[in-house]
Amino acid sequence: MNRKERALFIRKKLQELFPEPEIPLKHCDPYTLLIAVLLSARCTDARVNLITPHLFAKASTPQEMIRLSIPEIAAIIRPCGLSPAKAKGIWNLSQQLIEKHRGKVPKSFQALEALPQVGHKTASVVMCQAFNHPAFPIDTHLHRCAKRWGLSSGRNVVQTEKDLKRLFPRSSWNKLHLQIIHFARKYCPAKGHKVEQCPICSIVTFSQK
Repeated sequence: MNRKERALFIRKKLQELFPEPEIPLKHCDPYTLLIAVLLSARCTDARVNLITPHLFAKASTPQEMIRLSIPEIAAIIRPCGLSPAKAKGIWNLSQQLIEKHRGKVPKSFQALEALPQVGHKTASVVMCQAFNHPAFPIDTHLHRCAKRWGLSSGRNVVQTEKDLKRLFPRSSWNKLHLQIIHFARKYCPAKGHKVEQCPICSIVTFSQK
């Protein structure tokens, strides 16, 4: 299989295994999704999902969030790690949303990436999952799988994003992003990965040799 043939096989296999992939981070609107994604940096989605109900019970809007102090936010989110920096980022971006966007999460990459603590990956997740705008957020799972499957050189996440966007139709990006996350967690983990038992690696790894 060449790269395009592998991409087609992978897309079909992911659709077969995960036809309706769920968004991993629990949220109820673009703002709570933005906060959850910010908290997921260097933290598992499962842990974030345990913490966000406590945070959102106290503050689920930018207006409510800035009524809390940064130390109060940090105390709630401490299990997610990096709590001082994340708490400061959450408070500052909430204030910016009020001051510059009338308390609403903006619907553009440029405006999102201008917010404190919001990088390209976070913006991409919000754009595709909250606003259904085509994007291909690259996290550790996608970066790892793209390299294993021979879809990207794997030099960095920027290159991986470019490579995947070239290989897959724009209309498939949002769903594929989620499908690869679910696949990676179930079949293609970073550690203890068994190529022969992986529904994709067992095929494409052999085809690359």
